[in-house]
Amino acid sequence: MPDPTETPELHSNILRPWEEHASFNDLLMEQFRKAPWFLLSLAAHGVLVGLILIFPWDLIQPQQKAEVITKMEMQPEEIFEEPEEKPPEIEEEPIEEEPVLQDALIEDVTEVPDEGDPNLESDSPFEGDGLNDLIGLGGGAGGKYGGRFGGRGRRGGSATEQSLLAALEWLKDHQDGDGRWDCDGFSKNCKTNICDGPGEALHDVGVTGLALLAFLGNGDTTRSGKYKDQVVRAVRWLVDQQDPDSGLFGEKSGNSYLYSHSIATLALCEAYYFGRSPQLRGPAQRAVYYIQAARNPYKAWRYYEPPDGDNDTSVTGWMIFALKAAEDAGLDIDKTCYDGALAWFDEVTDPATGRTGYQQRGEPSSRRTGFESRFPVDKTESLTAVSLLCRIFMGQTPEKDAILRTQADRLRRTPPTWEVTPDRSLVDAYYWYYGAFAMFQMGGEDWRIWRQALEKAIIENQRKDGDEKGSWDPVGAWGRDGGRVYSTAIGALCLEVYFRYARVLGAR
Repeated sequence: MPDPTETPELHSNILRPWEEHASFNDLLMEQFRKAPWFLLSLAAHGVLVGLILIFPWDLIQPQQKAEVITKMEMQPEEIFEEPEEKPPEIEEEPIEEEPVLQDALIEDVTEVPDEGDPNLESDSPFEGDGLNDLIGLGGGAGGKYGGRFGGRGRRGGSATEQSLLAALEWLKDHQDGDGRWDCDGFSKNCKTNICDGPGEALHDVGVTGLALLAFLGNGDTTRSGKYKDQVVRAVRWLVDQQDPDSGLFGEKSGNSYLYSHSIATLALCEAYYFGRSPQLRGPAQRAVYYIQAARNPYKAWRYYEPPDGDNDTSVTGWMIFALKAAEDAGLDIDKTCYDGALAWFDEVTDPATGRTGYQQRGEPSSRRTGFESRFPVDKTESLTAVSLLCRIFMGQTPEKDAILRTQADRLRRTPPTWEVTPDRSLVDAYYWYYGAFAMFQMGGEDWRIWRQALEKAIIENQRKDGDEKGSWDPVGAWGRDGGRVYSTAIGALCLEVYFRYARVLGAR
């Protein structure tokens, strides 16, 4: 038994019973204090391991692998290529507000190639079936639009081609900066001398539409072509002239505003057909609605909207062409308009002679020359030509409708001639325009006679000097109204007969 008198330092390595007992309890309590944290740590690690085991790693790994492979396979230019824009979703309640017309959206179209052999005759029939396919508007190169973009369309030979390009150059040089052609003030754009032959100021919409049609007929669009800029500016200017409520281009002034409206509508519908800009659909459709509102019930058109019951063949011809262009562009039209127009043409056409009158059966055309009123007014068969061409484009054929052959015979006897004397003029480019397109559709000997006369009259009398180079003097019918811009625009349209529209009748 140890001596209690000994000091504790001598026996510090020996535990007393009570000391041994106290140390064990303390150790046990210490372990209990640490146990909850250990268990929590163990549980957390268990959960983490479980998540790792059940996570769908197969969904991530292939995607990462595909991304790596894609980046390795793509060329640098593909990597930086802008993604294709997706068309906007159609909302249940479309917004009525029209977008602002901008170059970028006007030009957002599929580009049409303009290469091709200009020395091939366009002789392909219009594509498709039904009344919608019997108008020479649309379908692309070699189709309804003949060869205006190349392909199989003949450009009339080198002399015709050069004459057309000279006319387009004159129109380009005399377009205002805002896009219009100033009917009476175009000479402000002259560079070397002042061109003569101003028209009347109220025809700016009409002559701008004709000039735009000349460029569209050449294959220039809001997207492509040598004269793309001229087309874009003209389209924008016309849209700016439209009343957004009624759809009328320009103002109700005089007796000619429906002429101008119909020509502007025709041009805008063609521009929309080729451009497919969504910004043009609304203006074009409103213009069509205005045309339909101006028609006399069950009949045709004349000078006013709302209609007053009068009809005439000249206004009706332009309206039919505008509606046909709209139909081809996929716009909404009232097809009963065609029935009314055909009924009107039948009413004013003498079945024995084939002559179509202005407002009465078989009467001569209404015609104004570029001279003073004291000179005699020589009548032409312009309205017979209007009737013939519209009948063809509305589905009639010589085999089923004998009047077409009768009218073609009448035009055949009076081909174009440029005859100007101090007391009269036989120049009538309006007649030549409708007549050339109608006889081209008839083909054969009809077209051969007209083609020779047309080229002689148009090409030989085109101005070749000064600022007038490429234009035609306004010495013919309607020259006093439309001036040099009108004469040049419609002259260019006459030269485009070779390729503007393909043949409906399949004639040769």
